[in-house]
Formats: sequence, C-alpha cells, structure tokens
Amino acid sequence: MKPQTRTAAIPNSDAFGLIHAPIGRDAQIAASLLQEAGIESKTAPDLSSFVASFGDKVAFAVVTEEALRSADLRAISAWIEEQPSWSDLPFIILTNRGGGPERNPAAARLSGVLGNVSFVERPFHATTFISVARSAMRGRRRQYDARTRIEALDEGERRLQTALEAGRLGAWELDLASGVLTTSSTCKAIFGRRPEDPFTYKDLLGSIHPEDRKRMEAAVSRTAETGADYSIEYRTIWSDGSVHWAEIRAQLYKDRSGKAMKMVGVSADITARLKAEEHQRQLNEILEEKVAERTRELEQAHANVMAEVTQRERAEEQLRQAQKMEAIGQLTGGVAHDFNNLLMAVLGNLELLRKYVGNDIRAARLIDGALQGAKRGASLTQRLLAFARRQDLHIDPVDMRSLVIGMTDLLKRSVGSTILIETTVPDNLPLVSADANQIELALLNLAVNARDAMPDGGAIRIALKQAEQIAPTDELAAGSYVVLTVADEGSGMDKETLQKAIEPFFSTKELGKGTGLGLSMIHGLALQLKGDLKLESTPGKGTTAELWIPVSTSASVHIEPEDAMPVDADKVSGPKRILLVDDDVLIAMSSADMLTDLGHEVVEAHSGKEALECLGNGAGFDLMITDYSMPGMTGGDLAKAARTIAPGLPILIASGYAELPPGLDLDVAKLGKPYTQDQLAQEIGKLMVAH
Repeated sequence: MKPQTRTAAIPNSDAFGLIHAPIGRDAQIAASLLQEAGIESKTAPDLSSFVASFGDKVAFAVVTEEALRSADLRAISAWIEEQPSWSDLPFIILTNRGGGPERNPAAARLSGVLGNVSFVERPFHATTFISVARSAMRGRRRQYDARTRIEALDEGERRLQTALEAGRLGAWELDLASGVLTTSSTCKAIFGRRPEDPFTYKDLLGSIHPEDRKRMEAAVSRTAETGADYSIEYRTIWSDGSVHWAEIRAQLYKDRSGKAMKMVGVSADITARLKAEEHQRQLNEILEEKVAERTRELEQAHANVMAEVTQRERAEEQLRQAQKMEAIGQLTGGVAHDFNNLLMAVLGNLELLRKYVGNDIRAARLIDGALQGAKRGASLTQRLLAFARRQDLHIDPVDMRSLVIGMTDLLKRSVGSTILIETTVPDNLPLVSADANQIELALLNLAVNARDAMPDGGAIRIALKQAEQIAPTDELAAGSYVVLTVADEGSGMDKETLQKAIEPFFSTKELGKGTGLGLSMIHGLALQLKGDLKLESTPGKGTTAELWIPVSTSASVHIEPEDAMPVDADKVSGPKRILLVDDDVLIAMSSADMLTDLGHEVVEAHSGKEALECLGNGAGFDLMITDYSMPGMTGGDLAKAARTIAPGLPILIASGYAELPPGLDLDVAKLGKPYTQDQLAQEIGKLMVAH
C-alpha cells in the first residue's frame, strides 16, 4: 500500500474571505465590513487571480454579479467540480436592487454554476452582509470538521490495511442477501488467485476441497442463523492442482433492526504451519518408537542390576533434550528469518527517508534513533541464528593465542576495575578451524557473564590448552582440539539451572539485564564448528566454561590482502534493468525504492511463476534479485528455472537466513537480510563485474 499525502487541518484563524468586485467601491466596503466583524479577507483584482486564489483556506468568496455576467465561467466551474468530497465553497453574490434570482435569470444561472450561493441585493445593510458572511464562515468550518473526521477514518483504514498486509491476512466480506463476495488481493492469493483475477463466492466454493465443502457451507449457515463466530480450517485446491490449507475467521454484521446483513472476516494460509506440525508429529512418533525400542531392549536385559538402566535413562534424557533443542532451534531460526524480513522493510525505508530530511535536525535525530533500534534488532536475530546454527561463518585457520592476547585490553575494559583477568596462553598451540570474529564475540560473552556472576569483584581465569579426544562421543568426534577456558569465582549454578543454561532466553539475571542468548549463541557456534561447549558449575564456587574447537588441517592463517577494496558501485557502467522477486509486498516495495534510488530500472514480481513469465516474454534483464524463501517456488528453484531461459543472467539471492541451504550448487551471489542500500549496491557491483 502506497503512502498517501495527508492535508493538515486548517485552523479557523487561517481561513479568510476572498473578494472580487472590480467596479466601484464594493470591494473596499466588503473588506472593511469583514474586518470590522473580525474576518480576514483578500481582494482579487481580476477573474483569473480570483480563480487562482481558490483553495482550502478560502472560507467563502464575495463577488459582484456584473463581474461574472459576461465572463467565461468554465475555470470556476471546473474548480468547483474538482473540489474534495468534504468541500462546498460558499459564494456570496452581490446583485443590484431587484436583481435577485427570483426576478433575474442571470443570477439564477450563477446559482446553477456555483452551487453553494447566497444573494445579497445592493444597497445592503452592513448587518445583513455580515450575517450572511458569518453564516458562510460557520458552514465552511463545518466542512473543515468533516474533513478532519474523513482524514481520521482514512488514517484508521490505512493502519488496518498495513496491519493486515504485515500479518499476511486476507480481508473479505460476504453479503448474505446477494451472495456477493468482496476480497482483498491477499485473500485471493490465499486461494491461489492473482489480484486481477475475478473471485466470486461460487469461485470460492469451487476452490474448496470436495471433502471439506459441506462442512464449510454448514459453518456459514450456522453463523448466519445463530450469530456465532465463524472459525474454520479447510483445504483449498489451486489452479495448478496443489493442495493448501486456509484458516478463516469472521463475525456476523447486523443492521439496527437485528437483521443479519453480511459476514466480515479474515483468512490466512496455514499450509506451512500444518506441515511443520506434521513434521513435528512424525519426529515425536520416531522418538517415541526409538524410546520404546530402547525400553524393550533394556527390559530384556533387566538382569544385567543397574549400569544398563542408568544408560537407558541417560539415552532417554538425551533424546528428549535433543528433540527439545531441535524444536527450539527450528522455532528460533524461523522467528529470526521472519524478523529479518520485517527489519528489511524497516531499515530500507528508514535509510531512504534519511536522505530526504535535509537540514531538519530533529527529524534526522528521530530517524537515526529508529535506525539504531532496528540495527539492534538485526543483532538480536544474528544471536538467534547462531543458536539455531544458521548463521554464516567464515571458517579460516585461527591463531587462538594471538586472538586471546589481542582481546585482553578490551576484556579488561568490559569487565571493569573490580575484576582481575588472569590469562594462561602457552606457545606453539596449533591453529584451529573457526570464524575469528565469532570466537571473539563468544569470549567477550563468557567474560561478561563471569563478571555479572561476581557483583562484589573477583578473578576471571582465561586459559588455552591443546586436548585430544581419543574416542568419539555424542558431542565430539575423535581428534585434536584447542580448548578455550573461562572460569570465575562467582555465585555458580545448581544442577537444574545448569541444564537450562544453553536454552535461548533463559537467564538468571534480573528482568531487562540480559537477553538470555549469550550461552545459547556460543553453544550453536560450537556445534557449527563441530566442537562443543562444556559447562561446570557449583553454587557459591563459580562456573567454568570450556569451548572445544577443532584443530585446523590448513598450514597457515588466512589473511585478506591489504589492498582488497570493496567494489565501487558507481563505477559499474550505467543503470541496470533489474527483475526483483519477493512474495512480501512490503519488502519488495522497500527494495525497489532502494534500487530506483540507485538509478536502476526495476520490474517487480511477487512469485517465482510471475518472475518466469517476465523472463520469458522477451524483455531483457541485466540482473535478477530474488528472495529465497517463497511459497510454491523457492529462490533456488527459480534460479535453476531462470537459467534455462537466460543462461548468462546474473542472479543475487537474498535470505532472512544468513546462509542458503546445502545443495544449491548454482553460480549465484548471496545477500543476507536485512541489508542496507550500500550493501545492495556493493553486491550488484561485484556481480556485474564478475559477469
């Protein structure tokens, strides 16, 4: 939905009377009388300036009959016709004695042209003129009040529409008497229809799965007869034959006499949610079967008093914990993905808006504050993705000794003067295979957690050592590791608290003092690196955290060349014609605005099918930018199909996840959401240079 320009309400003190009386002293007399009555006025010397002065601030217009008698009134008539719906500008016509509309056909003609007309015969009494002027002013003020109410209604409608689109809810109405169905574009999309496609109530019934149609019609009848809320889930069949699930909710609207008039409601596509629930149910069944199978095995070997029983209980607990953490990981990863998409629209629009505030310092400060808040949200999603093991890691050989020594000053500043930091970092440690930036962040998180556990001060011991894992375990493969240890002398944790420590959003700190994502992020990082995070703690004696990182098989540390410079997007020759594909209209609009602001020509498509139609109609494109996660056809599927139409087309895939799924073996570039306009320009520049 495009933003609409809103006209600010005009205060009564800004309204004025407009006078056009070019002959004699009528203009002077009228202005003087209005001034005496406390009404501001302006005089137009000729008809063209009179019409040019019409506008919202004109409360009424005073004009002599002879000024309009032989004039071309088409400009006035056109302006009157084009007034906003709230406006009906009052005209006061000064006629000669005996020249009222009853006896003067010319005056009556003016009434037909001008519409809202009052006639005052000359010579007039001052009281009569002022009374007519005040009546016109009161009528105009009522028009201003009507405009304010109309704008308030429009603003409420826009907010409601934005909320519906953000929640991907389709609005609809069903007239019970006529059977006429009115739907939004989002509602049509839920039933597999395009915005321009017709969609009647008959079409809706025809799209419902035959096994669900009677149940749906019975629910509609029940709501119409009893007034009960309409709430139902049923299957829909799209034109391509695919089956989807829709959730429909509505309430009955009655007239003042209590007669049922229409049903008003919203619809949502719940296909993905039900698939996820089904997948979870299958996982539960598999887990239950595994637990049951293991239980049977243990029961058969019951005679062999207490080691196997302990092993069974441990296995069951590990399975339950693994299932819980996997479910939480899927949930947090999905939340982070959707939140990244929302932040994409917020950051993109704020970044563009920042360019147009000019020297308005207050507006710039407000926008900068909003940008900072949105970027903090983006940082939070990165922690969620880290826990869900979906963050993008840059794995290189890393010298842990240099990393720890290089962070010593930062760690001391971060924990404060009441905390002593002791480091033990031996020489000749092997390089590890890790992302240096993420390891630094993990170390900083562990140090801050240790500081918070010692409010009265104490010591934090940071150590490195090489360790060998001889036999593989559920957590670690056999091999060589470097262990980063962070130990404190703080309050510690009991066994129950320790078991929950790596769960996201679990925190022992006061409300508002922490996100509960620090340890969960480090745990996710360790698993991505094929290592492990081990925690030991005793109440009153402190906590020890060990981050096990695999030793690298490479011979040297990877160093980026000093002269490596980002691509200057301005040096990429000329504007490009870009096909932008995103099923989320808000994000597509924000990205299109950023690309247009960079000087490119943008064609939008909101599905993979629509994008392929654009590519196949013969219109050439220099680049395609597509979202990865889209219903019906993912960005990866679209890229494969697009390459069959345009083999050399450069493709940039954007995703709310920081990394694309494995197996997407295509020559495509990747851009994580949310991204800035500069990042978008850099990626386009690099991609175009590469091609």
